[in-house]
Amino acid sequence: MSDHTHVELRPGAYADSVTLLQVSRAVQGLDGVLAAQVAMATGLNVEVLTEMGFAVPAEATTNDLVVALRLADAAALDAALAGVDRALLDANRRDDGRTEVAPPRTTASALRRAPEGMALVSVPGASALVEAMDALDAGRDVMIFSDNVPLDQELALKRTAAGRGLLVMGPDCGTAVVGGLGLGFANTVRPGPVGLVAASGTGCQQLLALLDHAGVGVTSALGVGGRDLSAEVRGLSTREAMRRLDADPAVELVVVVSKPPAADVADEIRGYAAGLTTPVEFALLGPGQPDLTASTEAVLRRLGHDVPTWPVVEPPVSRQARQPQRGGAGKRGRFLRGLFVGGTLASEAKLIAAEALGAESVGGAGHTFVDFGDDAYTTGRAHPMIDPSLRLDHLARAAADPDTAVILLDVVLGHGAEPDPAARLAPAVAAIGQPVVIAVVGTDADPQGLERQVRALADAGAEVHLSNAGAARRAIELLTSEGHR
Repeated sequence: MSDHTHVELRPGAYADSVTLLQVSRAVQGLDGVLAAQVAMATGLNVEVLTEMGFAVPAEATTNDLVVALRLADAAALDAALAGVDRALLDANRRDDGRTEVAPPRTTASALRRAPEGMALVSVPGASALVEAMDALDAGRDVMIFSDNVPLDQELALKRTAAGRGLLVMGPDCGTAVVGGLGLGFANTVRPGPVGLVAASGTGCQQLLALLDHAGVGVTSALGVGGRDLSAEVRGLSTREAMRRLDADPAVELVVVVSKPPAADVADEIRGYAAGLTTPVEFALLGPGQPDLTASTEAVLRRLGHDVPTWPVVEPPVSRQARQPQRGGAGKRGRFLRGLFVGGTLASEAKLIAAEALGAESVGGAGHTFVDFGDDAYTTGRAHPMIDPSLRLDHLARAAADPDTAVILLDVVLGHGAEPDPAARLAPAVAAIGQPVVIAVVGTDADPQGLERQVRALADAGAEVHLSNAGAARRAIELLTSEGHR
């Protein structure tokens, strides 16, 4: 009996991407359901559904909810659709039905109930401006987790905040530690003498993980959004974050971390740092600049700490020993394929590869580094640190490509991230014939269990590093050891 597919549109039925991820997983576990995708009909989601073999109606718009099911047979359809309805209802049901006070209807009214609170905005990017401006009008700092926020709106928010002595963290601020509380995808770290200002979410997490391994804690990590050190935004939030950390007596060293900034803006921020009382270290990625691991080592030395050996866990049996190379003896691909959930980690690996292999060989038809957390991939979808399905699909394609020689991946742990990344990634890695190198960014106290994740991935055949820069250099070493450039 052949498989049966069913696709339907539900116009105007909106749910956020994390809710729809939970719904899809719940429905996929039902008897007779081979595959289930419940998602908003964004361009990317329609493309993914089409590649999965579903025929999405041409009239679908981004305001439509798509229910796509692949069933063992048509008789399972009614039960599957009932399961979709039940999962959507369960995802939106409140646990406490006895609440006597009506929930606030606006950000400003919610903040009136929390006199000491800040606002965390996590709505579709097109709606973030109103909510964040409500918070600023209420005299509060705001963390904008939302991505896809237009640049002109970011500027409007940050200029307003600068005039009022407030802090806008974001947009696309995925990680922060404020008052000892981790927000977004923050790792679990001990308190300590370092205060981070991060125009980079996973760059911040890499420093948190490496410092934790070295026994150094962090008092605060203030994310400012990946565009803050751009030529347009010019460090508006970075300056305010640095000012606050300088005023905090618990902070002995401020560290500014960023994906490649605009050169003149970086110079301005260095000049601003020179006027602060607290010393400042910079971890600014870019051509000819230290990688994040080297910058962390500089921080440790400045604090008088020894620099440890960053851990590397090798697989019990090398992939080369247990599997013949695809395509016949002595034949293998030519290119490095980097598939990342962390944008800054992807940027760092690409910079290292360009330096080692030549800038002309990176990108295009050469070595590739894809950031699945980029706005282009997250419209209408959960971030890949929550939903790894899109990267897993591309991983299978890379492994099947005869031009692929080595695969480089990252796994980022922390609160809010996928509860067990290795559960789905390890089986995929075990099925790959090429060498696989993985950077696992996390701490021993993270809820996913750093050691458990590393062990599962190593047992699947990957070489696992705590340092993303170390992982990138090892992948390049494996590539060049076979004479492929």
